[in-house]
Amino acid sequence: MRLIVSLLALVLLALPGPALEAAPVQSRAIPGYVRVRLVTSEGNIVVALDTRRAPRTSANFLNYVDDGRLDGTVFYRASRGKGAPGTGFIQGGVRTDYRRILPPVPLEPTNVTGLRHIDGTISLARGENPNSGDANFSLLVGAHPQLDARGASKGYAAFGKVIEGMPIVRRILAMPTSGGSGAMKGQMLTRPVQIIRAERLDGKGRPAPGFKPWMVRRR
Repeated sequence: MRLIVSLLALVLLALPGPALEAAPVQSRAIPGYVRVRLVTSEGNIVVALDTRRAPRTSANFLNYVDDGRLDGTVFYRASRGKGAPGTGFIQGGVRTDYRRILPPVPLEPTNVTGLRHIDGTISLARGENPNSGDANFSLLVGAHPQLDARGASKGYAAFGKVIEGMPIVRRILAMPTSGGSGAMKGQMLTRPVQIIRAERLDGKGRPAPGFKPWMVRRR
């Protein structure tokens, strides 16, 4: 009986993605990853950033976390897959708030990192310029191979995975949407979901010193 239990444990540890989510993650570090908790108005979401395979993108995101630049932002977009109910992605971050935005990070494409846009992936949003990513990010529900680098397309930078809170991600994805234009037409959340704060769970943060302009209320 003990042998069967031991073998089952080994199988669970070998499983990708969902096995991580099934395990309690709040109290333990994951080698090669840095965990970040997103405290939202819908509940907590924990992402594990792959600092080994996507070091620049992960470090960029952690700069925003450590500096408090994601605190008080929102999930503002829910893009649902056409003909594939329950799939899509939600998007959040600093949007176009120049007070919070750091210099853009060079793209780490999936054909270099070896990561893929699978269910639960966190991916860095960008504009037409592949090297224009900042701190707007997407959390994926279902696989989205069209976001991977392939052929002439450089794709997007996958840099980790949701390891806790996927039910919350799915709930946000199903919320009412309207407005928007272009690729975002009809995809803006009617009631954006607050990102109350983003907090690092592993290692010591290095917030930048000095004045934080985004903390000054606009009149």
